[in-house]
Amino acid sequence: MSQLANKIEAHDRTIYEVLDNKKYTVDYFQREYKWEERHIEQLIFDLTSAFMEDFSPEHKHSEVANYNSYYLGPFVISVKDGQRSIIDGQQRLTSLTLLLIYLNHLQKELGFTRILETMIFSEMYEIKSFNIQVDEREKCLNELFIHGEYQLSDDDDESTKNMVERYQNITQAFPEELKNGVLSYFIDWFKYRVILVEIVAYSDENAYTIFETMNDRGLNLTPTEMLKGFILSKFSDTKKRHKANEFWKESMQKLHIYDKDEDQRFFQSWLRAQYAITIRPGKTDSKNEDFEKIATRFHSWFRDNLDKVGLDNDIPASFEYFIEKDFKFFLKYFLIIKKAEKKFDATLEYNFYINHWGIADSLRYPLLLSSLRTDDDDETVLKKIDLVARYIETFVVKRSVNFKLFSASSLRYTMFTLVKEIRRKDFEELKTILKRKLDEMDETFDGMNKLRLHGQNAWFIKFLLSRITAYIEQKAGLISSFEKYYVNHGHGTKPYEIEHIWANKFNEHREEFDQESDFTERRSRIGDLILLPRGTNQSFSDKPYGDKLPNYYSENLLARSLYELAYQNNPNFLNMKASLNLPFKPHSEFKVQDIEERQNLYKEICERIWTWE
Repeated sequence: MSQLANKIEAHDRTIYEVLDNKKYTVDYFQREYKWEERHIEQLIFDLTSAFMEDFSPEHKHSEVANYNSYYLGPFVISVKDGQRSIIDGQQRLTSLTLLLIYLNHLQKELGFTRILETMIFSEMYEIKSFNIQVDEREKCLNELFIHGEYQLSDDDDESTKNMVERYQNITQAFPEELKNGVLSYFIDWFKYRVILVEIVAYSDENAYTIFETMNDRGLNLTPTEMLKGFILSKFSDTKKRHKANEFWKESMQKLHIYDKDEDQRFFQSWLRAQYAITIRPGKTDSKNEDFEKIATRFHSWFRDNLDKVGLDNDIPASFEYFIEKDFKFFLKYFLIIKKAEKKFDATLEYNFYINHWGIADSLRYPLLLSSLRTDDDDETVLKKIDLVARYIETFVVKRSVNFKLFSASSLRYTMFTLVKEIRRKDFEELKTILKRKLDEMDETFDGMNKLRLHGQNAWFIKFLLSRITAYIEQKAGLISSFEKYYVNHGHGTKPYEIEHIWANKFNEHREEFDQESDFTERRSRIGDLILLPRGTNQSFSDKPYGDKLPNYYSENLLARSLYELAYQNNPNFLNMKASLNLPFKPHSEFKVQDIEERQNLYKEICERIWTWE
């Protein structure tokens, strides 16, 4: 091996130095982009919170150079023959590229001209290519860069789907208080004060040795470990300290079944739910408060706010009781919530739904834990958790049918205020508060009259159709579930897809439309949509309505209800129709009026599902 091949270098690099006019390849076996919404949300929150700690409206741009640096972690590359291959860190670098694309769109809207394009792609011999080079991603990144959106197709791989969803998450998570003149300051800080450590190896063997060492033998203490060290240091009894330490380790193992960072999510959620008092107002000169500090350094916040947690530095027994009572209690129910998210449980059914369509983890978990009291019995706790989950689902569905955002950045102040309002309330008080909150919402299910499928809401439309379909089938006495239609775990069944009742053939509808754009808009309305299994959907899609109609009779009840035979010798369906007073009717043909009638039917089903009477 040459002397160069043995060489390893490590340097602090700004994001600008890492990405500006640099090309990176990604090895084929780690090309999947797997970040989830919570990862993007945490990245945006951490970056913007760190920036806001130093920013003041009185500052000149040049003063950004004196702001604190933000360390974003290491990444490992292998350099051979001038080619730079990412060995570890491509998830983060891909996410930073998506953020740069968003910032570039946003700054153009606001009239800024900070140089960002060369950090996203570079040009050689009049050929542009993205700085993170993965051929399968080129089309998606190009559309996001040019238009800010990408229409997914069945041919797109999982990484592409994740990139599109994470880009949408960025647009939702980016705080409103930076969407003004402050953005230019943030961009400068982001480019020059956010630091990565670039570790360069000149052989793949050395690069992978570094990668394995960083991932298998990391010695940096996490916030959870530092919190444990602080709390256990307060124990005066050695045996009790040892017992608490063993319990802590067992607890972390249970949390890590769900995610390697689930321990940190648990502490952030619990401390926000039960003890946080303050939150940074949405003003550009505001500083981070309890809500933000718990998210970034909860171990430090805990140590500095013992009075809020009800602990006394000079009374070891208070720390012992805290672990024995509070920690055990909230860990138990956090784990129950996590289990109910993954596997449907009728006792906590709404937790299952909001795991698929709900508010961000950083707001959801504190809300679910906030009303709990350590003297609540098991039945009361579960009722409280499911009631709050039911509120969350009703809230987000109402927002979604009216095309309203419910991102963490737009709701964090509202939802944290609610966390404090329902904190440690009894069940009847909780029910009263949540019902009042829903009654005060401006959004109603009247928004269903205009609800349509578009490029950014396909998952919500599928969620809504899945809830509607399962609901009416269950009410008609059929064995059915939301999971069957939405989650698609497999087990030999084909996943369900959104079916347009109208074929995409404008010429067949000229009697009702002069413009194809009007036809396309009406065809996308939810009244023209049902769910069908993959394959069936594709074989039906181009057929005229009259040809498809008899085939719908063998499908789910929502599809079946289009056909007149569903209303004959079907007492369970007719009883359900009558008892819920729903305007089901057969449709021998399907025109604009029929779409409007189905639209109204779906609206009334939603009102039955999400009523709080």
